[in-house]
Amino acid sequence: MSPHAGPLLRTAVPGPRSRELGARLAARECPAFDARRAARGASSGEEQAPVVFERGEGDLVWDVDGNRYVDLVGGFGALVLGHAPAALTAALVEQLGRLPLALGDVFPSEAKVRACEAIAALYPVEGARVLLGLSGADAVTAAMKTAVLATGRPGVVAFDGAYHGLSHGPLAACGLSSAFRAPFAGQLGERVTFAPYPRADVRGAGELDRSLSSVRAALAAGDVGLVLVEPLLGRGGCLEPPSGFLRELRALCTEFGALLAADEIWTGLGRSGAWLASLSECTPDLVCLGKGLGAGYPISACVGSAGAMEAWGAHGGAAIHTATHFGAPPACEAALVALAEIERLGLPARAHSVGAALQGALRAAGFTVTGRGLMLGVHLGSAARALAVSRRLLRGGWLTLTGGVSGDVLTLSPPLTLPEARIGPFVEALQAAHAPPREP
Repeated sequence: MSPHAGPLLRTAVPGPRSRELGARLAARECPAFDARRAARGASSGEEQAPVVFERGEGDLVWDVDGNRYVDLVGGFGALVLGHAPAALTAALVEQLGRLPLALGDVFPSEAKVRACEAIAALYPVEGARVLLGLSGADAVTAAMKTAVLATGRPGVVAFDGAYHGLSHGPLAACGLSSAFRAPFAGQLGERVTFAPYPRADVRGAGELDRSLSSVRAALAAGDVGLVLVEPLLGRGGCLEPPSGFLRELRALCTEFGALLAADEIWTGLGRSGAWLASLSECTPDLVCLGKGLGAGYPISACVGSAGAMEAWGAHGGAAIHTATHFGAPPACEAALVALAEIERLGLPARAHSVGAALQGALRAAGFTVTGRGLMLGVHLGSAARALAVSRRLLRGGWLTLTGGVSGDVLTLSPPLTLPEARIGPFVEALQAAHAPPREP
């Protein structure tokens, strides 16, 4: 497909086949998702019925009605190589035909050995150890468990606006929305303290000071074993913290004997313009990876220092973190291909340059933009407006999602291979979608 090929619409969006399949899904899927669509439709004044995808190639995706979209979501940031990259597809087909499943932590595959070696090499200190999983939430769970074993303290400091997954361990530390936690509060741990996440785009030193003071107070209480932080907020609106924030967190954790875990599930592996965003200021004890690690195939990892991870061995194997499909051979091959292709194509540097060009074009058009690399947030003022703009873009062939604590941000996390030629047409489409509707 030519990189110049953009949106192509053959039907109204959603088309008839998407509507048929969407109705069938709504009749069988958990009702939470259809209820969310209805609520969003009511608030935005724009229908939120889904389109149903059929295939993808690069930064393009087709629905079941033959409509073609430019994908600026990239599988929630996971499709760092784009849809159906040839090298990944070939490796998966070969591995699935040879050995689809080994015996995890008992009898592993060679692919798992090589994947753990490659993932450990991302950590900047020799001797790193790896715990594999399937989702980002698995990796965060592994980090939370590691901290308890290493420090003997169950308390966690997390941050307002942060999202670490919705399984029970990470859910307790989810600061994006209290509504995610509230129905399950009785089942969750109660030892999570939320600190404000400081924003670099807010002027003055008060943001940083308030955040660090809150963290210090929580650590001083004596029961915190883990500080869990996103180097940039992802779902929270693609927000950068002030310079020095991570460095100061590192110092506080060292002072009070807690572990520092960087949730790099969104930011890592090139997305933010670097292999690992946190390393520009500090070396965390633990790094959580997911999304781009499998370039769309489910695999995640918690990689940490030898000192942090050694506590797992002190229990004689009675404490383990594993599951049937953790470290499955196809997933490990996907990670190996993803890491090799990110390196070969120079995608961290490319995300930095293309992201800067996209950010510059959006700002020149009058939009407020935050973020770094190819994880950008366009701030639109209200959740209703953001939902409406995203839906109008969809009808024009541009796939986006909304985010932010208030839902007022258009979040962009396209494949890191996004052609730079997309920038101009997208900014024009966004301007048109953002403009007030014309009077009849």
